[in-house]
Amino acid sequence: MNEERKIAVEEVETVEAPPRARVEAPAETLERKRDYLEGFLAQKPQGLAAGEPGGALYEAVVDALKEIFDPEIPVNIYDLGLIYGVDVTDDGHAVVTMTLTTPHCPVAESMPMEVELRVGAVPGVGSAEVNLVWDPPWDPQKMSDDAKLELGML
Repeated sequence: MNEERKIAVEEVETVEAPPRARVEAPAETLERKRDYLEGFLAQKPQGLAAGEPGGALYEAVVDALKEIFDPEIPVNIYDLGLIYGVDVTDDGHAVVTMTLTTPHCPVAESMPMEVELRVGAVPGVGSAEVNLVWDPPWDPQKMSDDAKLELGML
């Protein structure tokens, strides 16, 4: 069963060079094709109501929430993850659903009132309401990456 295998060897004098790449026209004369993302990224959302996420009134309420800081933690309550929801109706009624770090938080009585006052002071908001909830409970994973970075957790 021992078969001999032979390898064929062929000697050649020269090898043909592969074809070279050719440039059809100078780069300056080529017309740049339209970037389909260019127009898409420049567009503003159509039909966005002021009270919807991305709308002017909604964003103004969020900005107001970002100006309120937890007295024990040097991070605003929005980035801290204490705000669970912001709803703004077409007639300017704002409802903020929030929690606190613990039910025994020293600002448990004053913080919701401050949120209601600050949100109610946003131009365009007619009335503000704060719903304080404990379920789901707050935990550090609810913080934004900016807040985690600020507190040395990233």
